[in-house]
Amino acid sequence: MSFSSFGLSQGIIDGIKAMGYTDPTPIQLRAIPLLMHGQDMIGSAQTGTGKTAAFALPILSKLEKHQASGPRCLILEPTRELAAQVETAIRDYARFTDLRVAVVYGGVGYGLQMDQLKRGVDIIVATPGRLLDHIERGTIRLGEARYLVLDEADRMLDMGFLPDVKRVVERCPKERITALFSATVPPEIDTLIRWAMKKPEVVEIGLRRSPAETVKHVIYPVAEDQKSDLLRSLLEEVKYDSVIVFCRTKHRADRVGTMLKKNNHAVAILHSNRTQREREQALQGFRDGKYEVLVATDIAARGLDIASVSHVINFDVPQHPEDYVHRIGRTGRAESTGDAFTLMVAEDAVHVHAIERFIGKKIERIKLPGFEYKFTILFDENKPGALKPHERKAKQVRLSGGYHFGPTGGRRKRR
Repeated sequence: MSFSSFGLSQGIIDGIKAMGYTDPTPIQLRAIPLLMHGQDMIGSAQTGTGKTAAFALPILSKLEKHQASGPRCLILEPTRELAAQVETAIRDYARFTDLRVAVVYGGVGYGLQMDQLKRGVDIIVATPGRLLDHIERGTIRLGEARYLVLDEADRMLDMGFLPDVKRVVERCPKERITALFSATVPPEIDTLIRWAMKKPEVVEIGLRRSPAETVKHVIYPVAEDQKSDLLRSLLEEVKYDSVIVFCRTKHRADRVGTMLKKNNHAVAILHSNRTQREREQALQGFRDGKYEVLVATDIAARGLDIASVSHVINFDVPQHPEDYVHRIGRTGRAESTGDAFTLMVAEDAVHVHAIERFIGKKIERIKLPGFEYKFTILFDENKPGALKPHERKAKQVRLSGGYHFGPTGGRRKRR
């Protein structure tokens, strides 16, 4: 089936062709007809499957041309980066129409946003907080919003935005078409769905708990004080085009990024304490190849439009299984292949086994050839009589004076 078979407007078909798209992806095949026919929908698909186009193309076709009546479509995103990316994509899709789009998010001044809104827009892409600021100022009115898209709904829940989202929904007309995209549907999101949507159709592509089949992912057990050395060695030994290194905290991302810069890697750092300009420069530089390594917190795990990432390295094991799937989903996107490595210290064992239960399979443990490993109890994990993760955790609690699962100390010196 081609894009022209959906009944999309000619201007949008021309925009699709200009971007080089030929065949719809599975999420697009199922979502576009629903939105074209005015059906509320809930969408779930793996990263890199064309979700933005799945909701943007039918909505743009239905809006068809610019009207001065006020914004007719609102798209809510959890972060500034996602909002900016979606706005850029919509501009590309709508390049052969006169439809107008504005992006509204915090962390920047109001001037440019106010100028865009005064000229009149058909689509607003926004984060909840700044959108509510504009609503309270009277610079945005949603009385004409016929389409509402709640993107990355579970992430908005995790970031504490759900009350703001509900306030925004209350400002939209009751007679509207609503699309919600969420990797998971916890009870709070289910409550939002029942309150905000009318008999939505569910579109689920792939297994939400499964990493993409195009990603080969393995675990490198290592002693805590050798993590940095192993990371450097991996980057020296592995042939990669671009790599994202995920860290648990902003401080750790800064430290790892600085360390890699000292080792002559072209590095960009991305986390929520960086200014908006720094974040945009980091992302653009990574996309353009100026930086070969992007060191980031989970702000980069979901949604960001970063194509052709050959490798992902979890410097820190994520504490939530869902985050593991989203992190390694940054590679192997859109049917390309990729590799994901996770550095695991003994204290991570409980989290790793939670991830394995979540995805339903054991992740292969391997060693880097030629690396001078120190002993860690993880190397005994599969031997008869070895303590299992929950047993080690119980033993840690019982012993007084603190207990460490592996050797600690100063940084290993290279020979």
